[in-house]
Amino acid sequence: MDVDNSSNSVNTAQLAQWSVVAVSLEGTSHQKRNLPCQDAHFWKVVGDRILVAGVADGAGSVSLSEVGSLLAVKTAVKGIASKIAESSIPDGDEGWKVLLNSGLEDALVAIQTEAESRQVNVRELSTTLLIVVATPDIVAAIQVGDGAIVVANQQGTAIALTAPPIEESLDLATFLTSPNGIDSAQICLWEGKPAQLAMFSDGLQMLALQMPQGVAHAPFFAPLFKFIAEAKDLDAAHQELTGFLRSPRVCDRTDDDLTLLLASLA
Repeated sequence: MDVDNSSNSVNTAQLAQWSVVAVSLEGTSHQKRNLPCQDAHFWKVVGDRILVAGVADGAGSVSLSEVGSLLAVKTAVKGIASKIAESSIPDGDEGWKVLLNSGLEDALVAIQTEAESRQVNVRELSTTLLIVVATPDIVAAIQVGDGAIVVANQQGTAIALTAPPIEESLDLATFLTSPNGIDSAQICLWEGKPAQLAMFSDGLQMLALQMPQGVAHAPFFAPLFKFIAEAKDLDAAHQELTGFLRSPRVCDRTDDDLTLLLASLA
């Protein structure tokens, strides 16, 4: 079984072992200015036990950020999933690093090619990129730019595998297309049995993380992980998750685009 799901709106799937719900929504500031959602997400399940998922957030200051974010996340996830399907998962730290970095490299090449075809500077497709590969025994994560990836262990403890870099201004923000983009990537290999995981763009990081430490905020994740673990009707679940992201609890604290991907291992 090889299943994928992508959009810049809502995604759900329930498979033999993984249940996934993902939502990307334009922020209230984008709604007011009639701008598209510049976030994107994409995921695939290889077999019934290996989840490859990604989240990307296009830079708000460039003209084709929504193109760059979707292209980057789809290319990276597809490339990593294809490599896993062909040769299984790596058996050592170095192998994982090579696999994860290959996703970033494939995404950057795709963006550069797209920029050339449109005859624009590659900067116009600037985007962050977060990728996770999750199995029943290990979670491997790589991240360029803002946002974070959080895993819950079997005891329900939320653990941040990555964290947004501390940057003083947008001029210092790091994107996949930055000169040091791939070299700046955070990589984390977490060996354990995951129960749930979450990925999100920077629109949620002030709610989801204790900053500036980047520690997972347990009261934020506990109900979300319970929600995805207990979800039976994933169509209803995506409606509920969308309602949560549109609620005053969230929108009163952030006007940015919002992406949240939740997954639970049965």
